[in-house]
Amino acid sequence: MKNFALIGAAGYVAPRHMRAVRDTGNNLVATLDKNDSVGIIDSYFPNADFFTEFERFDRHLDKLKRKGKGIDYLSICSPNYLHDAHIRFGLRLGADVICEKPLVLNPWNVEALKELEKETGKEVFTILQLRLHPALIELRKKLQAEPAGKIHDVKLTYITSRGKWYYTSWKGDISKSGGIATNIGIHFYDLLVWLFGPVQGNTVHIHTHDRAAGHLDLERARVRWFLSINCDTIPDPIKATGVRTYRSITVDGEEIEFSGGFTDLHTLSYDAILNGEGFGIEEAVTAIKIVHDIRNTRPVGLHGSYHELAELPLAEHPFLEKGKKGKVRFSS
Repeated sequence: MKNFALIGAAGYVAPRHMRAVRDTGNNLVATLDKNDSVGIIDSYFPNADFFTEFERFDRHLDKLKRKGKGIDYLSICSPNYLHDAHIRFGLRLGADVICEKPLVLNPWNVEALKELEKETGKEVFTILQLRLHPALIELRKKLQAEPAGKIHDVKLTYITSRGKWYYTSWKGDISKSGGIATNIGIHFYDLLVWLFGPVQGNTVHIHTHDRAAGHLDLERARVRWFLSINCDTIPDPIKATGVRTYRSITVDGEEIEFSGGFTDLHTLSYDAILNGEGFGIEEAVTAIKIVHDIRNTRPVGLHGSYHELAELPLAEHPFLEKGKKGKVRFSS
């Protein structure tokens, strides 16, 4: 049985990590979050210690280490911009680290983490759960069996509706979340490169507070993509059913069905890590570079090959005066 600690216990994804720790037969000994709405811990590890102050959490883990009861793994579910610091904390504590996506916001942070891995002898792992989805594994096998040089027409659409709270939270601050592409899209970019090969071109058509769209040229695919947190961008026939999330990937016009099978993917990720088969820093690098480039590229507007939903009228930021553009880039 391995001992785990977790940072970000009140976050959306934290329960999946708690369940994964439990279902792999391990123990969560301590958790941290500045918010104390963490009753979910009782469903998994009611005896876990909980802290709202990092300094006390740090002191507690250090005390356990000196008693020979230190943690083996630190799981990180904190806001994106804190991942780098929390990874460093875990490695220096003498623990292996399991961090949610994105591992870091900027590509240059990656090399520093590699050096710290060498220095401490510990490893950093990330959760790339779509690579473990049975339907997507089968698709990859099919694609890899194709003749060399075949290029596919791919369309990615991901809309996950968020209310006004989103803009008040850290997720609405591009300097903390990395923006739409990073916050809700990074695992899809990882999936696309895993399926269709390295990036050869990256064009951004629009990038606003509530949506982003662009075109990725990959070794074996040309990808038109659209991401949004605005419910009004969901296609009308889908919206009429009452759903507030829409996810679609088509390859040469054929829908890839992978809506099911998500329940245990974090547990499968933990299983792989504990068995020495997890996804490390190298596997995370390409998607980090893609979203960094999207965030720092001036949108070209609706030119070239773009996703049809990019034509939808742009929405005003709910907390900005009409006409202001805030910190994010709008299409020209």
